Amino acid sequence: MDSTTVVGWAQIACFIAVLSALVVPLGAYIARVFARPPTALELRLLRPEPQDWKAYARSAIVFSFVCMVALYGLLRTQGLYPFNARHFGSGTWDVSFNTAASFVSNTSWQFYAGETTLSAFSQMAGIAVHSYLGAGVGLAVAVAVIRGVSAQSGTALGCFWVDLWRALAYVIVPITVIAALVFLTQGIVQSVDQPVATWAAIKTLGSVGGGFFNVNSAMPFENASGLSSFLQALLIVLVPAALTHTFGRMVGSRRQGWALYGVMLLLFAGSVAVIYAAEAHGTPAQLAAGVHGVNLEGKEQRFGVAGTALYAAATTTGSSGAVNGAMESFSGLGGLIAVANMATGEVIFGGIGSGLYGILMTVMLAVFLAGLMVGRTPEYLGKTIGAREIKLVVIGTIGVPCFVLAITALAVATSYGRASIFASGGPQGFAESVYAYVSQAFNNGSAYAGYTGYAQPNAPGNVGAYGITFADLAGGVTMVVGRYAPMIAALGVAGSLAGRRTRPPGLGTLRTDSPTFAAVLIGVIALVTLLTFVPAFMLGPAAQALTHRLF
Repeated sequence: MDSTTVVGWAQIACFIAVLSALVVPLGAYIARVFARPPTALELRLLRPEPQDWKAYARSAIVFSFVCMVALYGLLRTQGLYPFNARHFGSGTWDVSFNTAASFVSNTSWQFYAGETTLSAFSQMAGIAVHSYLGAGVGLAVAVAVIRGVSAQSGTALGCFWVDLWRALAYVIVPITVIAALVFLTQGIVQSVDQPVATWAAIKTLGSVGGGFFNVNSAMPFENASGLSSFLQALLIVLVPAALTHTFGRMVGSRRQGWALYGVMLLLFAGSVAVIYAAEAHGTPAQLAAGVHGVNLEGKEQRFGVAGTALYAAATTTGSSGAVNGAMESFSGLGGLIAVANMATGEVIFGGIGSGLYGILMTVMLAVFLAGLMVGRTPEYLGKTIGAREIKLVVIGTIGVPCFVLAITALAVATSYGRASIFASGGPQGFAESVYAYVSQAFNNGSAYAGYTGYAQPNAPGNVGAYGITFADLAGGVTMVVGRYAPMIAALGVAGSLAGRRTRPPGLGTLRTDSPTFAAVLIGVIALVTLLTFVPAFMLGPAAQALTHRLF
């Protein structure tokens, strides 16, 4: 083991240690924020009324729809606003729809290059503002789901408007302000024309990921040093990891939270280890060209293989989409692990809020399957999981993957979809399509850059630009379905469980805070992912990995 490899493994170990140290204090703080009664200001301005799951879901959907219309309108009238030094006009209608769906749904998929398409006003008043709001919606819904799972009486999950306000005012905004100040000390730029430091803070903490610049965090102005890269990767998974402790405190069993965190951390550590090992060796193309050593194609020398692998694992498990290297330049195995991380369905940390309710849905599926194997009625936290809850769980865990496979098949089987593929054929072209729709469906936003939905022949600027309508519309619909179908299903499960009588544990009760159940949960995650996506993976990234050798 050479010194470079030792340093790389040490960097990964340090990341895990710092993340684990922050889980308890931040998780406890978030629990206190949402557990306290409404303040006088909240009572006067928001007039909170308790909402059942249907009312809560309706508020979240209506708010998101209004945000999407507002963002679309702003993007279509970009030329009317100030802070447009390069006098950019608006992009096409289809790419504007895709972009509005992307950032309101907290996905951050970008068919455009920020610095050649959007004005500073559109970047901040449009993209950044709705990135904050989308992250706030996710965190609010996660807290509502926790309340439903733990409630001993009543059907109310809280008030969406109060939860959204608290998520923004007490969690997301304060942390991003601190992060932006730290980024400024590292050399990330901040000006009227390039407000990048403030954007980098929300794009990472808020599970947003979209880049101010086209090359995202590989750009020195957006990610200036090894320390800023480490901190950005940490911010991506920080709140999703801390929410496991928030969950443990709010349900009255911290062991439950540690069990969830242990599963997430184990899967994350395994993914970053495999990506690092894969990228530390040459690809078949390099070997065929007589180039030996690590795979540095598409990677910044400032970050190296370990820093790029760590960031890639964080962004694909944390549902962010920010990147500090070119994902399409990864080896077949490295790219396979990245797309597999997303295909698990936001359960390895996941997005801010969505990761927690995503893994809770998978926990209930695991409880149900384990109950079938031993012939017992499934229970979680003392509450019986019935037919209604399981139907909703299946919609939330299996429905989106099925939709992804259908839309991917349509994309690669028709001329409309093939127009977006840069690689004309073979495993790489198929991998581009699979990666694109998995990324969009699971609210990630990272991409194999070859897959496109917008062309700018006269860039910078949007004069003469045209969108690839199939990719723009299919991607926008995929992002909306991938965001809101699991959200509504999770709220439905929480509403069904709210107020349900809790049974005391007995001799046959399946403990969900034990290492045994953690192993069962990992098995269910792997089983669902493998049964759903293995055929698609074998035709794309796995085929590339097997063309020469695994490492």
